[in-house]
Amino acid sequence: MEKRSSFSGQIGFVIAAAASAVGLGNIWRFPYLAAKYGGGIFLLVYLILLVTFGYTLMLTENVIGRRTGKGPLVAFSEFSKKWGFVGVIATVIPAIIAPYYNVIGGWVLKYLVMYISGKHSVVAGEGYFSSMLASPSQLLLFQGIFTGITTFVIYLGVEKGIEKCSRIFMPILIVMAVAVSVYSISLPGALAGVKYFFVPNFSNFSIGGVVAALGQMFYSLSLAMGIMIAYGSYLPRTENLEKSVTQIEIFDTCIAVLAGLMIIPAVFAFSGGDESALSQGPGLMFVTLPQVFESMGFSTVIGALFFFLVFFAALTSAISITEAIVASICDRTGVSRSKIAIITGVFCFLIGALPALGYNVLSWVRIFGFDILDFMDFVTNSVLMPVCAFLTCIFIAWVVGTDTVADEVEMSGPFRRKKLYNVMVKYIAPVLIFVILASSILQSIGIIKL
Repeated sequence: MEKRSSFSGQIGFVIAAAASAVGLGNIWRFPYLAAKYGGGIFLLVYLILLVTFGYTLMLTENVIGRRTGKGPLVAFSEFSKKWGFVGVIATVIPAIIAPYYNVIGGWVLKYLVMYISGKHSVVAGEGYFSSMLASPSQLLLFQGIFTGITTFVIYLGVEKGIEKCSRIFMPILIVMAVAVSVYSISLPGALAGVKYFFVPNFSNFSIGGVVAALGQMFYSLSLAMGIMIAYGSYLPRTENLEKSVTQIEIFDTCIAVLAGLMIIPAVFAFSGGDESALSQGPGLMFVTLPQVFESMGFSTVIGALFFFLVFFAALTSAISITEAIVASICDRTGVSRSKIAIITGVFCFLIGALPALGYNVLSWVRIFGFDILDFMDFVTNSVLMPVCAFLTCIFIAWVVGTDTVADEVEMSGPFRRKKLYNVMVKYIAPVLIFVILASSILQSIGIIKL
């Protein structure tokens, strides 16, 4: 069996983990949810949850990974063979997410190519997004290219591939995010959007907003999908674990805020302050924003800059999702990571072809009312991820014991939030996760509306 890879140190780990957290969920999903659930009040709730609930789950997963030195498929069995099934769930999740995430990454790549080639007016034209989805050849081509790039980085390994890629892309992404945010804020009428995003209006508070903020935690911090267990397994035992988690939280918060500043003020300016213009889900990025760019002037430059940023964000997340699969299979089989990386890349492309074709030749396929991509998204994000997170908390709190977590954290530094962690992982986090799971399922079948 080949020697297990590792990050070069704490900085490499933090940058890679932060890069994983900065994906499509942060770039378009966070601003969309912030707009839908009251702007500033949503941001406030999210930040509170980030430093309590998010911190607890991220620290837990990193401890499991570093303590065992294994990916999610094997890590749980190292503690207790009876709980090995949780590792199976944690590995199935990225195996479902990676293929359809690469499809969306292909959309971003297609838009980037269009802007670079100067076809900004075509992209901003009515019906372009729909026409792209209707073309199976385009979707498969760009999905394949995006999957190939992701696979190549994974093939290079942890330090030379994942860490090096993250060290290059993260500074570029941050600089680009700041540049687009400054431009967005400077637009006429944009300050109303800034105020909406930052100033909490408590009359906009809702249980639905809390549930949405909880759900966003999984996206933003790459939780409950085996990623942080895999990354934690590559972190040297000498590095301060709690400090690393705190730094990742700060990175994630900054990018989420920048994402909000990139999109919300610009759409406010374009729509004359109409908040409904923000409530379009994927269409916000692929339909509304190209129209915003077209109205700005210099749309080729602005559009290319923005989709370069989104492409980097999508790629770093796709790398981390795929790595969770590769790490687990390597640990289980002992096969070299280069071979597993290639096999996983082929798997992701073939399975990803199904959701890609679900918009055209397989558009007749409906599963419980969902198209193929939406069904895969629902199963992972609304069912399997909350189940995995719930079981992980129960496992650590009541089977392994929080003393094991404390021992692992204190091996490399002080455990400053120990009391908060113990209360969260034993009592509060499981309840909140159960609320996410129940509300997601009940809302999907139409029993409740949040």
